Amino acid sequence: MEWKLARRSFEVGARTLVMGVLNITPDSFSDGGLFFSPHDAVARAEEMVADGADIIDIGGESTRPGGAPVSADEEARRILPVIEALAEKVTAPVSVDTTKAEVARAALDAGAEIINDISGLRFDPRLADEVAQSRAGVVLMHSRGTLETMHRLAPVADIVRDVTSALRLSIAEAERRGVRRASIAVDPGIGFSKSAEQNIELLARLDVLVREFAEFPVLIGTSRKRFIGELLGGAPVGGRVHGTMATVTAAVIRGAHIVRVHDVRAAVETVRIADALKTPK
Repeated sequence: MEWKLARRSFEVGARTLVMGVLNITPDSFSDGGLFFSPHDAVARAEEMVADGADIIDIGGESTRPGGAPVSADEEARRILPVIEALAEKVTAPVSVDTTKAEVARAALDAGAEIINDISGLRFDPRLADEVAQSRAGVVLMHSRGTLETMHRLAPVADIVRDVTSALRLSIAEAERRGVRRASIAVDPGIGFSKSAEQNIELLARLDVLVREFAEFPVLIGTSRKRFIGELLGGAPVGGRVHGTMATVTAAVIRGAHIVRVHDVRAAVETVRIADALKTPK
């Protein structure tokens, strides 16, 4: 399977790809404020690439519980200097975590090759127009509600069915607006509008979703999330690395093609072993 981006393609399936998280925000739940300056953000991206990251995923707006929405102008102001600098410093493609068409357009013009939309085009369907025009890659994630409500919604009765039906609608909307089918990846949205039990269920039954979306790369983002802390007896964000790697292993064994993580070196080593276990020679 090929995942076609703006200026290159990834061969998906031969090995699990690692996407490194880089939040250029003051308030993200794990690394908020650490890389808020362009200089620090670029240095962190270079470090992640040196550690083996295949993709750098940049975000300028926090989606954590209680996070404050920001304007398109502010979001672009945070991320554009970093994207432009990375175009000259790293070979890994840049992904931008945004739900806004205006931000997507500016990011793609600055050199980004992937748009990662946590709303699956629910918030701003025009985002797909920008992806189509640039022939970029896009990640369509499952979530429910708005940025303000999604972490407070009551769980649905059947999470696998809900994820499946919602992602099918997102894919249909993307294609209707001209996005290439080969440019689409999907993400079940671990940690977004789901209970801890449902996050675990999605990981345990990930092979079902992989079969349902066999034409598309499947991305999983569990890194340092709250349900891992709960499983570890209240571990703080910084104490969830080993738990995260356990979920990465489970995801890879059950068919995930891309894992999105903060701890790149640990993930690169983890997926190397998990890939070997999944496909013994």
